[in-house]
Amino acid sequence: MLTLQTWTVQALFIFLTTESLGELLDPCGYINPESPVVQLGSNFTAVCVLKEKCMNYFHVNAGHIFWKTNHVIVPRKQYTIINRTASSVTFTDISSLNIQLTCNIRTFGQIDQNVYGIRIIAGLLPEKPKNLSCVVNDGKKMMCQWDPGRETYLETNFTLKSEWATEKFADCKTKRDTPTSCTVDYLPVYFVNIEVWVEAENALGKVTSDHINFDPIDKVKPNPPHNLSVTNSEELSSILKLTWINSNMKDLMGLKYNIQYRTKDASTWSQIPPEDTASTRSSFTVQDLKPFTEYVFRIRCMKEDGKGFWSDWSAEASGITYEDRPSKAPTFWYKIEPSHIRGYRPVQLIWKTLPPFEANGKILDYEVTLTRWKSRLQNYTVNDTRLTVNLTNDHYIATLTARNLVGKSDASVLTIPAYDFQGNLAESKCYLITVIPVYADGPGSPESIKAYLKQAPPSKGPTIRTKKVGKNEAVLVWDQLPVDVQNGFIRNYTIFYKTNIGNETAVNVDSSHTEYTLSSLTSDTLYMVRMAAYTDEGGKDGPEFTFTTPKFAQGEIEAIVVPVCLAFLLTTLLAVLFCFNKRDLIKKHIWPNVPDPSKSHIAQWSPHTPPRHNFNSKDQMYSDGNFTDVSVVEIEANDKKPFPEDLKSLDLFKKEKISAEGHSSGIGGSSCMSSSRPSISSSDENESAQNTSSTVQYSTVVHSGYRHQVPSVQVFSRSESTQPLLDSEERPEELQLGDNVDGSDGILHRQQYFKQNCSQHETSPDISLFERSKQVSSINDEDFVRLKQQISDHISQSYGSGQMKMFQEVSAADAFGPGTEGQVERFETVGMEAAIDEGMPKSYLPQTVRRGGYMPQ
Repeated sequence: MLTLQTWTVQALFIFLTTESLGELLDPCGYINPESPVVQLGSNFTAVCVLKEKCMNYFHVNAGHIFWKTNHVIVPRKQYTIINRTASSVTFTDISSLNIQLTCNIRTFGQIDQNVYGIRIIAGLLPEKPKNLSCVVNDGKKMMCQWDPGRETYLETNFTLKSEWATEKFADCKTKRDTPTSCTVDYLPVYFVNIEVWVEAENALGKVTSDHINFDPIDKVKPNPPHNLSVTNSEELSSILKLTWINSNMKDLMGLKYNIQYRTKDASTWSQIPPEDTASTRSSFTVQDLKPFTEYVFRIRCMKEDGKGFWSDWSAEASGITYEDRPSKAPTFWYKIEPSHIRGYRPVQLIWKTLPPFEANGKILDYEVTLTRWKSRLQNYTVNDTRLTVNLTNDHYIATLTARNLVGKSDASVLTIPAYDFQGNLAESKCYLITVIPVYADGPGSPESIKAYLKQAPPSKGPTIRTKKVGKNEAVLVWDQLPVDVQNGFIRNYTIFYKTNIGNETAVNVDSSHTEYTLSSLTSDTLYMVRMAAYTDEGGKDGPEFTFTTPKFAQGEIEAIVVPVCLAFLLTTLLAVLFCFNKRDLIKKHIWPNVPDPSKSHIAQWSPHTPPRHNFNSKDQMYSDGNFTDVSVVEIEANDKKPFPEDLKSLDLFKKEKISAEGHSSGIGGSSCMSSSRPSISSSDENESAQNTSSTVQYSTVVHSGYRHQVPSVQVFSRSESTQPLLDSEERPEELQLGDNVDGSDGILHRQQYFKQNCSQHETSPDISLFERSKQVSSINDEDFVRLKQQISDHISQSYGSGQMKMFQEVSAADAFGPGTEGQVERFETVGMEAAIDEGMPKSYLPQTVRRGGYMPQ
């Protein structure tokens, strides 16, 4: 019975174990995928497929499937029925690293049967390895290491790969205990670049690090120098010489070194300046050390150009510097013992041993010297730190020196007063009192203090001066009073300052200060300053000092002048830019352009060439091509001086006009000394003929516009004048018309008309002015005769006055042309100057009219 129960328990245990593991000898189905590896935080779907025989046997289908994770039923909302044999379950955002998933069915409505089970393993894809670096240890193979990145929770394999231009090296697989480093199997090849990288791979994927490219010689970590030794020098007590043996790498590359040292009892290291050890060597001398002191040294090396790695530190070595004479005298004092012999007293001299950094070696002995007033020296050599001698009651001076192997120290001096000495201390004199405690094992640290028997006011006051003077402040400085004039402890200083008319102001200053700043001063003011020093018993004034504050603070003038200058420069620059931009307008008002007659097309005309007019689009305005000019001369009668010659000239005027009709389209041939166009002149005909050959042709015809208006079309014709252009002709815009129509004087002032004197100077100030003509509607021969008669009447009325009046011209080109009847044209008159003296030749410039050509004179 017991055996049956044991078998039953064992069978039940096997069944439970089998169910818990999800394994059946003949499963009713399977799960896909099987043993999956998924990424943490991702989604996962598993499908359970039932076999037909189980479905038939248990009378179940996919709808009877339910899922468990780690023996916990999964909610049915995560199920999906694919068909009658398959059901799936979906998990979102998997966070567990290890999940046991089983597919189950319920048979006969009450028994849960495990169909199949899998284990879900979750993890992370490996990160890209970072900080890949390699090192070549001296005499060993290359080792590389890297940062693997985050934990993957999966088995991740790292492989170190390397190659060079012509060969790929064997892969280096990491070991389980060193997953972040790997040492290659081949010896390094120097002075050739190799390429190295790392691959990381697990069940979720593979990543590759960045490739690095280097020469192995630049990654060398040499062995540290060995056999380091230290020796001293008897000549110099502050140096030690180091020697060592270098690494074998010195044959392939230069080395530089780090040398560190410390005293034996110190914990911090000092370092030799790197620039002193920046080249290959096997020895070095360390300087500026303390004498008779033990030092510890260590050294390391690396490639001279700084590429690669420092070696490890060498083994430490120590050495002691040589001795030097003691650097300080021993401190000693005396002690007087009770005397048992009259006239003598036992005196004990005591001193302290020098510390090692002052002894600078082993102290061999001490020398003591005692000197009495006017007596010989008493010398003692002592190996201890005390000496007892019997001295008289006289005054003694004792000296003490320490001696080592190299020499003696400086001497300490001690005064032993006479036995009956009574001190006579002076008042207002500073004394230094020192107390040295004496213990059983020797003296302690001395304490000193300054004291006065009695204080008094200072013998003199401090001298004050200025360090810096500003507009509203002044920095005052002074020196501390010498001890022999203080007569006490200086408690404070007082500064007194005032102006010539102001009240005196006092300022207290602490005795520890030697500088003070006076503020709130007035600019450009004279100040008088003095200073007093005070002890407990009173004070003493120093000499008076004067200074004057400046009117302006430092930089204030510059702050005013610089902006003004900048503003002036800016204004000047703007003015220049404005003038440059408006240069045409400025030029027009200040210096207008003046035409050059020598560049005119008129200069190319010939007197033998018929005039040509180019009216362009205006030809239709003057289709007949004929211009007839009529000049009207008005002469004011004068009782004093007749002018018969002028009447003669008027007779010739008509003849010339008739002969000139149709000759030059209305060109008036008035010219100075011209033979082809007779002019109203008193000169003879022979003179005119002589100057014909030297004529220069120039003329301008304006056929529209009035006064200063710009004509729309200019018509050019020739002229036979030898007169050069005058100033008034070159600048016709400056001419002004002066009209005076007052009947009392009958003179119209016009400056529009030009004058010619044919190289002769004017002899009379009387000038005839031309006057603008009246409007005419038509002119024929009869009108011309009538005009002549009117002119004769005017001449007879002005015969006695001796003055030439105004000429009036009327251009009647339209009147003599066809189709112009009834039309009235307005012409602008032009004139000439009539000379009063008979001896002066008279001539006229070509005249300008608004419509037509030149009018004959």
